Amino acid sequence: MGILFPTSAQNPCDCFIKGVVLDKDNRQPIPGAAVFIKELQKGTLTDANGNYRIDQLCQGQYTVVSSILGYKEVSQSVKLVHTAEQNVLLTEDDIHLQDVNVTAQRTTALNSQAVSQLEGKALDQTRGQSLGDALRNVTGVTTLQTGSSIAKPVIHGMHSNRVLILNNGIRQEGQQWGSEHAPEIDPFVASRITVIKGAAGVRFGSDAIGGVILVEPAPLPTAKAVHGELNLVGFTNGRQGVASLQTEGGFGKGFGWRVQGTLKRGGNIRTPRYFLDNTGIAEQNFSASLGYRSSRIHSELYYSRFATRLGIFSGSHIGSLSDLQAVLEQGEPMIKSGFSYAINRPYQQTAHDLLKWKTDWKPASGGTWSLTLARQFDDRMEYDLHRPRNDSLAALNRPELRFRLTTYTGDLIFEHKPVANRLTGSVGVSGFYQFNIMNGRPLIPNFRTYNGGIFWIEKLRLNRWEYEAGLRYDYRHMQVFRYENRVLEKPLFVFQNFSGTVGTMYSMSDQWTTRFNAGTSWRAPNVSELFSDGVHHGAAAYELGDRTLQPEMAFNLSLNTEYTGKRVQAELGLFYNTIRDYIYLKPQAEPVLTIRGAFPAFKYTQTDALYAGLDASLTALLLPKLSGTSKLSLLHVQDQILNQPIVMTPPNRWENSLRYDLGEWAGLQDVFVGAGNLWVARQNRVPANSDFVPPPPAYSLWNLTAGFAIPVSEKRQIDVGLTVTNLFNTVYRDYLNRFRYYADDPGRNASVRLKWTF
Repeated sequence: MGILFPTSAQNPCDCFIKGVVLDKDNRQPIPGAAVFIKELQKGTLTDANGNYRIDQLCQGQYTVVSSILGYKEVSQSVKLVHTAEQNVLLTEDDIHLQDVNVTAQRTTALNSQAVSQLEGKALDQTRGQSLGDALRNVTGVTTLQTGSSIAKPVIHGMHSNRVLILNNGIRQEGQQWGSEHAPEIDPFVASRITVIKGAAGVRFGSDAIGGVILVEPAPLPTAKAVHGELNLVGFTNGRQGVASLQTEGGFGKGFGWRVQGTLKRGGNIRTPRYFLDNTGIAEQNFSASLGYRSSRIHSELYYSRFATRLGIFSGSHIGSLSDLQAVLEQGEPMIKSGFSYAINRPYQQTAHDLLKWKTDWKPASGGTWSLTLARQFDDRMEYDLHRPRNDSLAALNRPELRFRLTTYTGDLIFEHKPVANRLTGSVGVSGFYQFNIMNGRPLIPNFRTYNGGIFWIEKLRLNRWEYEAGLRYDYRHMQVFRYENRVLEKPLFVFQNFSGTVGTMYSMSDQWTTRFNAGTSWRAPNVSELFSDGVHHGAAAYELGDRTLQPEMAFNLSLNTEYTGKRVQAELGLFYNTIRDYIYLKPQAEPVLTIRGAFPAFKYTQTDALYAGLDASLTALLLPKLSGTSKLSLLHVQDQILNQPIVMTPPNRWENSLRYDLGEWAGLQDVFVGAGNLWVARQNRVPANSDFVPPPPAYSLWNLTAGFAIPVSEKRQIDVGLTVTNLFNTVYRDYLNRFRYYADDPGRNASVRLKWTF
């Protein structure tokens, strides 16, 4: 598992507890047992040999709790000075299984892949931000922005359809092909966000070429006590407020429940020099879960709804070619305003519903069967700057574009029982059926897609070595419905191919682990890449597809090494990926003038691409209470056919921070202060005359962080977090912001976060 060292929430403590969990009667290891620290609610699951390890602990007295369905829960007191080894013997128990509350979570990534996780206090420091913004703390992850309120995660330079997002175990299916179509996910539902860097198509699907993001809620409780948490967040820039409440409990006899909701409201964002007109946001989200757990069966029903209304910067919609050229040359928006909460045209309105049912069954013969069924409905409406003219429905404020996407998914997976306590593995089948209904001016046609896949993964553990191998086959059938010269056409596209992976993990010591992974993956062109033809209002661009595009084929290599010592924690990851028939949006020489205004033009095209680079992070305990963190991301992207760079790839970046932990101070607990700097280079690797304006200059942003806990009772406290980003109100433009053609990026922003756990 990769190690994440967040800038604003780094804990300098470097102790760890390890051991093995065994059956008391036969002394056989117990894989999948939950082991956690009661005082910290931090834990892990045992591996195939029953081993566990919990890192980044401070010195002190802890209660180690071990549990798994079918065994009595065991609590042991451990005094931790530097390291501790605590073995556990569990006794079978079939009577009080409903009282077992497993709080650890297992990651479904291959052990040979680089993995980073955002959880605990590090995740708390991102509360109130979108999913894309929250993941900026992860080394190797940046964002593709459209203005100030829309951010999509980018892993090693790849995004959108090359990065698969799993929302509570379900592949997120929305209009993710659009650069301004941010994930329709409320990060407050997650107790952990996991980033798998590199191709993960064998386990998760053929289109996971760049990586996978797992948004994972905590397991449902079963104890009858009701508890929860309230998060309140305020931001000065945009005068944005966020409130999220989650409460959960159990009914006894193995039943548990959870209800969660979030409200967000913000107004116009301010750059250091002016407000960005019409950049407000309004969001209302809700989720609910109901589950049952016994010794053999674990079943859960989950529903979530994400609803948002986003203002699109009005200065990005320009009426004439001369005005567009003037904005590009002067670098100043034609439309400026003051602060307002109003969200007017142009704007987006999106609602995403997810209904999921999952059941795990453990037969007496061993192994685990998992069945997951889900339905998603994504309703996206995009409104132009101007209302429709000469239209009887104009008074109804009809959207210019509306996409209604319905997706049904199903997965059946069998994990066989360990063979000789060394060999573990799984085999599974998956499929989805999807159809899209589009209304309004043409951009993409209606379509219907069937996809089926089957995979097999095995893992072998031999002493300090672990080997992995997997193979997957996917078949995709897509029927498109479009009118050409008033004649209905139904072109059919069929794509199929194999994905494969091999990897190894070597634990040189308890502190040092190295991972190597090699894999192939592929991605079929989506309907937007094949058939886009018109103005994409949210992106303020004219986009043109190509129906002759072929599937992408990727070959990925990655090498990752991690060291966890008493004073130093370090990670280095290298990757080398080639993609044959790589599809990207290429800027065209001239903008396009339409009846709705003048827009930069882009066309989907193909080439052979190389993505190579490194991620590095280092955290050192400089003094007893002072720690420093440095994170570096380097990326090299090349068009191998034309022997030149490719546009719209992330520039190199370097982030450094210091954190001082005071501990208890003035009646407060867990007091810390920190400062950090993010330096982003100018993207010099851009083909000549390939974009409408040159890449913006390099920039350097400073930030401050602080946090503390206010005790309110013996077992309750209020956590407070303070953050100031872009401390010196620096004027800058990010190369991956689609609206950098028109305006600066946001200025100084101070935030306050309050978390009350009850």
